Amino acid sequence: MKLNHLNLCVNDLADAQHFFEEFFGFHTTMDNSHVIRVLDDGEGFILVLSCTGEDPPKYPHGFHVGFYVDTNEKVDEIYGQLKAADISVGNHPRVIRGGYTFYFHALNDILFEVTCSSS
Repeated sequence: MKLNHLNLCVNDLADAQHFFEEFFGFHTTMDNSHVIRVLDDGEGFILVLSCTGEDPPKYPHGFHVGFYVDTNEKVDEIYGQLKAADISVGNHPRVIRGGYTFYFHALNDILFEVTCSSS
C-alpha cells in the first residue's frame, strides 16, 4: 500500500500554493480558484490544498507536515531560503532524535519539520 495524497486545509490557497512550490519543489496540477489546488511533488505524492472557510483551520497539538531530504546541506539550504524570505524559522538546524532537523510554523501556525537522517 502507498499513501497517495493528503488534503491540507488552509485559509489562503494562493499563499499555501506559493509556499509549497517555492520552498519544497511542488508543482500545481489543478487550480480551481478559491476552492482547491492540487500539487504534485514529482515523486508520486499529491498534496491537495483546500479552503475550509475557517480562519484559520484548527489542527490538533502535535500535528505537523514533515519533509525528509537527502543531506544535511539540503536542510541548511531550505533553512536559509525560508529565513531569506522572512519566514520565522527559529533555531538553526541541529541533531534531534538522530536526524539533522529544524521545525518552524508557517501558513497560519501549521508546524513544519525539515530533516535528514544522520549517517
